[in-house]
Amino acid sequence: MSASGRGETTDDLLAALLDGMDAALCAFDADGVITHWNREAERILGWTPAEAVGRRGFAGWAVREADAPDVETRLMSAQDAPGRQVHEFALLTKDGGRVLVRTQSAGVPGADGKPAGVYCAFSEVHAQIDLERSIALSEALMDDASWGVVLVDVDLRPAVVNVHAARAFGTGRTALLGRPLGELLSQGVEELEGALQHVLAEGAPPAPVELWVSVRAPEGDRRRCWRCGFLRLASPLAEEPVPLGVGWLFQDVTESRQVELDAAQLRFRSNQMHRAGRAAAECEDPAEAVAVRLEFALAGFADHVLVDLAVGERLVRAAAAPSGTPRPLSPGPGAIPVRYEEGHPALRALDRIGPVRATAPRTQGTAPAWAAARQWPEGVAHALCTVLRSRGRSLGVLTFLRGPSRPAFERADALYAEEIASRVASDLAATTTTAP
Repeated sequence: MSASGRGETTDDLLAALLDGMDAALCAFDADGVITHWNREAERILGWTPAEAVGRRGFAGWAVREADAPDVETRLMSAQDAPGRQVHEFALLTKDGGRVLVRTQSAGVPGADGKPAGVYCAFSEVHAQIDLERSIALSEALMDDASWGVVLVDVDLRPAVVNVHAARAFGTGRTALLGRPLGELLSQGVEELEGALQHVLAEGAPPAPVELWVSVRAPEGDRRRCWRCGFLRLASPLAEEPVPLGVGWLFQDVTESRQVELDAAQLRFRSNQMHRAGRAAAECEDPAEAVAVRLEFALAGFADHVLVDLAVGERLVRAAAAPSGTPRPLSPGPGAIPVRYEEGHPALRALDRIGPVRATAPRTQGTAPAWAAARQWPEGVAHALCTVLRSRGRSLGVLTFLRGPSRPAFERADALYAEEIASRVASDLAATTTTAP
């Protein structure tokens, strides 16, 4: 290729690069004559390259005559100054309007190192301010926001995490990047990933979503309620929207939601206790009244309930629900005792005359053996034993059992169980009194 051909190719490439820029750009030679004018400059001011290139400065066409000397001096001074200079000017459009622009100008050295001109990139001030606000907002969200912000990629893995979110997960910001959500959460992963996939496919939901999750932590899982908002992120540079991921914002509302749940639970249990009392009062047989109370006690509280009555130094199974209620409720002298080993939660509750809670170890596969060793139904993972007391005597032990899909019993559960046990004990005392 000849030298002239290479020069033409270089000029074409330079023109294509200039016209493809998002910022308006013009260039001046050492005498202040415009040598380059791209399409973005034409869009902002309306002057075409043919109308702009070759003019000396902006005077009389792109700047008011009164402002021209100051504008030209400030622009051309970039030839002799190091780095870039930033200025704001009011330029004139082709139709006579005025546009406030922010310029960045810098000198262009020639082959001999001497000043050969100036290039000037400019954009409308409001567009520049919008960009700066967007950048400032992003930085504020990533550093100072009072709610968690996580940018999730299309593979549903955290790509950017702010300080608040890292604190909520109990780890550092960089430690979360690129990790599957299943490594961070032990419960609630399916719901969260489902929400993220929906946002990628359909867009953001119309309202915030509340999710209960369990955050993995060295000291054990932490149950939290997060109020979440989602935004689908798409590339602004693509011709068609291309998903870049999801912006996930969340606030921890665990305390307020837990207060609401506790209040609702208390209302439900009080109502159950009242209904059980009314139903038991209609039973002629005290044993039937016990069965009724156990049926009401199980609702929303446990999966199984066992009644073991004290016969001398032994405990004998007298009732079990939901598998049924054996008769009679007052075992005779020949009844076979339950084979509870020393240290069994039921025996401990009887010794201390107070509730005892127990939970299967977290080791995978140990729950079935743990339940079988304690003479409890298969699938039990949590137990609560409380003493049946009436008139200063321990009549036996009431045991509530839950499966692994339910949470372990808490202190509030023990108080509720003690209230149930006191009423069941009253019925059992009546059963003993009326037994032939």
